[in-house]
Amino acid sequence: MSSKILRNKAFLYATEFFSGMSVMAVELGASRLLAPYFSSSQVIYTIIIGTVMIAMALGNLYGGRSADRDPNPAAIYRRMLIAGLWIAAVPFAGRYVILLISGLLILSVNTGFLTAAAFASCMVLFVFPLFLLGTVTPSLARCILDSADESGEVVGRLGAFNTVGSILGTFLPTFVTIPAFGTSVSFVIFSGVLIALALIYMVSAGGFGKKAAVFAAVFVLLSVLSCRASFAFWEKGLSYEGESVYNYLQVKEDRDSVILSTNVLFGVQSVKMKEGGLTGMYYDYALAAPVAALGGRQGGEAAESEPLDILILGNGTGTYATQCARYFPGSVISGVEIDGKITRLAYEYFDMDPSVGVTEYDGRAYIQSDRGLYDVILVDAYQDITIPFQMSSLEFFGLVKDRLKEGGVMAVNMNMHSDGEGSINQYLEGTICEVFGDVMTADVPYTSNRELFAVSGGSFNSMFDSGRAALRAESPARDEALELASLCTEIAGRLEGREPSGLILTDDRAPVEVLGKKMIDSLIEEELSYYRGIYDREGLRGLIDRLM
Repeated sequence: MSSKILRNKAFLYATEFFSGMSVMAVELGASRLLAPYFSSSQVIYTIIIGTVMIAMALGNLYGGRSADRDPNPAAIYRRMLIAGLWIAAVPFAGRYVILLISGLLILSVNTGFLTAAAFASCMVLFVFPLFLLGTVTPSLARCILDSADESGEVVGRLGAFNTVGSILGTFLPTFVTIPAFGTSVSFVIFSGVLIALALIYMVSAGGFGKKAAVFAAVFVLLSVLSCRASFAFWEKGLSYEGESVYNYLQVKEDRDSVILSTNVLFGVQSVKMKEGGLTGMYYDYALAAPVAALGGRQGGEAAESEPLDILILGNGTGTYATQCARYFPGSVISGVEIDGKITRLAYEYFDMDPSVGVTEYDGRAYIQSDRGLYDVILVDAYQDITIPFQMSSLEFFGLVKDRLKEGGVMAVNMNMHSDGEGSINQYLEGTICEVFGDVMTADVPYTSNRELFAVSGGSFNSMFDSGRAALRAESPARDEALELASLCTEIAGRLEGREPSGLILTDDRAPVEVLGKKMIDSLIEEELSYYRGIYDREGLRGLIDRLM
């Protein structure tokens, strides 16, 4: 061993510890880096884990062979240095790599675009540095071993240090660095640990002072570039861009509205209309639920006598809560939102009424422990592109039914309307039909949303008609009632009944990620066919001109 710092072997074990920590931190950081572009579904996690395992396996093989040929520890720290610099550059360069790969695949992939783009991006960005880190353990084992007699003890000790480091690298990004500083800074922090170890070795080995200073300067430059990087770097004038434990968060404004998105490429999760009124989105159609609940009260005669109790599972920044407060004054509105940072944005940017009580909790856990009864329960909890599996099952909708008053209505937002055989919406509709006696849906025009309404007793149509009649009677005295009555006429013309289909989701089997991915792939394929048509007619220059 050429360096004094390695003589007691403690530094080598520390290297194993921090290497394991950095691998797990990069894996978790990769999920957050890719999520705003490709979602954070189980499919994406599978791609990331598979990519990491491929890289580590190849690194283990190469590291063992190279260590037998040349057990010089300097090789370990050179690889760690290169891996650290690469990882530090990922937040800055990664966004361009992702969009470049996606752009190239638009022209070559016909099906499974989301999976192909995510897998290719993950391979390009993370295989090389994790391959280098995969060489660390076998190389260290070769450096530490003095005799074959102690090989089992040395390998076991290295494994223990790696595992403990991995545990720390699992918890720190999730609970400390990403919520506090963001994904980009987290990459910089853990890459900095690798680079620090390498530079310490270089300095202690002697003769590398100038090189160490150069590498340190490169790391500082990459860190500055990465920490200033934006996921949606093409967006100008964002009101807010940040991250929480659960989501990437982006708030932007235009002349008429303020919107929240948790994905940089598609989707509006919440919206505030600056002038008030209807949004033109599915939130408006969901207002049919409280109208029907009012109609279920003695034919609508008790509409003003008792406030509605409304529960929103997936409150977001309170769009639906604000709509209910506007069109059904006096209602008691409760929201459940797992992401506390979204709730804070609701008050800061979306003017949510402070009277709306919001609980920071998982929707399924809340409904399971709650003992209140409600006139309306809206289920609008989404994990990026698909509904969480625990809020899609037969058992969950049974819990919701138990929390409804007599004549109560459940509304479910389904964010991709499709009637394809075996689609996620067919499964959701079939599951809900097994629980509720009457189920209706309405496709929201000019969007990809479908709104579902379910009642356990009676007819939704008759309740809705009674509620509409009460609104018409109230219309001369209140502009909001007139506006809502007109909307309800539109909704009534789009309602369709649903029947049990035998397609059922349960707590044991709810493949919502796979079903949601199929739906997204179908939508993407339709969109990509438009751009491929331009490419076929006008070539690459024509496509670039259209995109600019």
